[in-house]
Parts: sequence; structure tokens; C-alpha cells
Amino acid sequence: MIYTVTLNPSVDYIVRVEQFELGSLNRTSEDSKFPGGKGINVSRVLKRLGVESNALGFIGGFTGSFVADFLSGENIQHNFINVSGDTRINVKLKTDVETEINGVGPSVSEEQLNQFLKLFQHMNQDDIVLLAGSIPGTLPTSIYQKIMTICKEKEIKVVADVSGDALKEVVSEKPFLIKPNHHELGELFETNIQSVEDAHKYAKQLVQQGVKHVIVSMAGEGALLVTDEISYVANVPKGKVLNSVGAGDSVVGGFLSAFSENKSLEEAFKIGVASGSATAFSLELCTKKEVEELLPQIEVVKI
Repeated sequence: MIYTVTLNPSVDYIVRVEQFELGSLNRTSEDSKFPGGKGINVSRVLKRLGVESNALGFIGGFTGSFVADFLSGENIQHNFINVSGDTRINVKLKTDVETEINGVGPSVSEEQLNQFLKLFQHMNQDDIVLLAGSIPGTLPTSIYQKIMTICKEKEIKVVADVSGDALKEVVSEKPFLIKPNHHELGELFETNIQSVEDAHKYAKQLVQQGVKHVIVSMAGEGALLVTDEISYVANVPKGKVLNSVGAGDSVVGGFLSAFSENKSLEEAFKIGVASGSATAFSLELCTKKEVEELLPQIEVVKI
């Protein structure tokens, strides 16, 4: 089983206002609501690609019920820990200039945290755990390290899609896969990465530090997959970018869907890149049909 961890899920309320005026009454021309969070996005992509997962994290209140009900409606397994506060609402205002307002999220008690950590004791070495997104201020900064320690003892593969300080801590635990974009990789090494050659150089350093697989997304420049034995670079297919939200999560979801079905590393990488592009070219997360249509355009070359 693939377990996705979203520590601070949200209800993403997406509103479009044609001519937004600050300080005035504005009316939306359209709106939509989705469960938000990087791990949840990966679970939704996996389901669309025909692979089961189990979404973990903390939810609460009427907004938490929306998240759980939405995933149940898509036949996605979940095992959230319920907390007393409300799951946060993130407002994404689409107008001339796109603006986001993210909520804080509910507090998590020590008892609820321990209840959550116990979930990992029931997993085994055939499982994969995905850690995705930032650590909310209501949780200890060591939470990812605690999870990875449990996983290491049980020989569970850990995939991490995190940034900032969390990425530094995760790298020290030598995960199975990390997926920084080139900006996040640059921040990790306190440098500016502008080329595929730069990205390959620093991704190689992460592999030398013990990370098994590194995928670096580089927007229009494509993506890299670097391991101890081989490195690949993939192009980006042609298309109009309509939505960057969830594209990186879709890369992870696509890769894991193929890896869990024992496809080759090259094929998993190719499907990951196609999945990320398919999401970027649509207004929602990618579908299997969209991914399959883009696959012939993806060229993977050994470096």
C-alpha cells in the first residue's frame, strides 16, 4: 500500500472574479471547492491512474468532513485522525493577478499525535510512505524525522516532496525518493540553479549523501531523474499551462503509480513527467486519458 501523509489538509475554495476591486463588493463568476494538500493530491492522481493509496493526516470540523467525504466519493481510502478545530480553508482568487489566502489549521494534541504515529507501526516493508508539504506550526518540527525513524526500522520506503528546513532534515534520513524543483534544490545548496547541468551536479551530491532517487522538476526545461547508477533527463511536451497547482504532486503520483506496478525506472519517470504536464495543461488534476495522450511526446534521454 502507498500511504500519503498530509499533515495540514485544506478545503481549497477557488473563486474567479473578472474585475476584482479592493474595498468593494465583488461577485464571483464561478467557484469550486476541492480537498487540498500535496499528499491528498498524490492520492487523487494515483486513483485516477488505477493505483490504490491510503491518505493520512489530521482533519476536523465541517471542513474536515468535506475532505473525508470528497475522498470517499472518489473511492480513496483514508485514515485521518480527528482533531477538535476546523480543517483550514485556503482561498485561491483568480483574477487579473492570482492571489492566495491560506488558513492556519487546527491544533493537534500530544495524544492525537501519538495516535497518528501508531498508524505507522502497522505497516511493513512492502509499503511506501509519502511525506508531502510543510510542517504546520501546531506540530513539532521533528515530526517527519520521527516518521522516517519508524519507517527505517520497518524497512519501509519513504518518498518526500518537501522544501525548506524540512527538506534538509529529510535528506539526512536518506529517503527512497525526493522531488525538489530547481529552486528548492538551489535553496538546499545555497546557490542558483539555472541549467540542467547545474541541477544534475547538485542532485548527484544528494545521491552521494544517501538519497536513492532524486527527481528535479525544472519547469519549461523538463525534469531530471538521478540515481547512483544512472541519470535521465526528460523534455516537457507542448501545451498551454493553465494550472500549476498540483503539477509537482502529479509527477510524484505518476512515478509511484508506475513504480508500484513494477515498471522500469525509465518508464516510471516518463509517466511521472507526463502526469505533471497533464495537470499543468488542465484546470484540474490529470486523468489517465490525458496522461496517455502526452506519453508519446515525452523523450527520456540518458545523461
